[in-house]
Amino acid sequence: MKIYNRIYLTKHPTAQVIIGNNLVFISGDGFNPLCRNLRGCIYAGEGAKIKIGNDVGISSACIRAKQYIKIGNNVNIGGDCILLDTDAHNMNYKIRRKRDGEDGRTANSAPIIIEDDVLIGARCIILKGVTIGAHSVIAAGSIVTKSIPKDCVAGGNPCKIIKNIRDIDIF
Repeated sequence: MKIYNRIYLTKHPTAQVIIGNNLVFISGDGFNPLCRNLRGCIYAGEGAKIKIGNDVGISSACIRAKQYIKIGNNVNIGGDCILLDTDAHNMNYKIRRKRDGEDGRTANSAPIIIEDDVLIGARCIILKGVTIGAHSVIAAGSIVTKSIPKDCVAGGNPCKIIKNIRDIDIF
């Protein structure tokens, strides 16, 4: 594992962070100009699990898990991306008003699964409950709110399938 510069790492005692071989995490300090010098972070809350596969490249991303985030093998996550498996706040304003911690504890959450060989462009946001299928490409600046099947190019806000990779002459 190589971490260029420093990252913020917050792991609750009951959380698990599992990292495979050959992770490269670039974080701020001008290593990737697309990141605007932002420091990357990994945050695993109470009982959460983050699993990062082998040969993964990440540039100043923010990975925050309340429940579960899995990143497969040979995945590249572009500069300044956010992976967030929770709404972070409860949708009920009365609960948000309390300021007693119930807000975050009761916020909706669902796993994020990024399968093998996925490329996620710079400044994408991947939200709760999303699976991105193997070999897919997510265009820069996309906000992914629904799952994307394997072998697709997808992009936009909200992210939608643009074309099947088999329709592109890549070989």
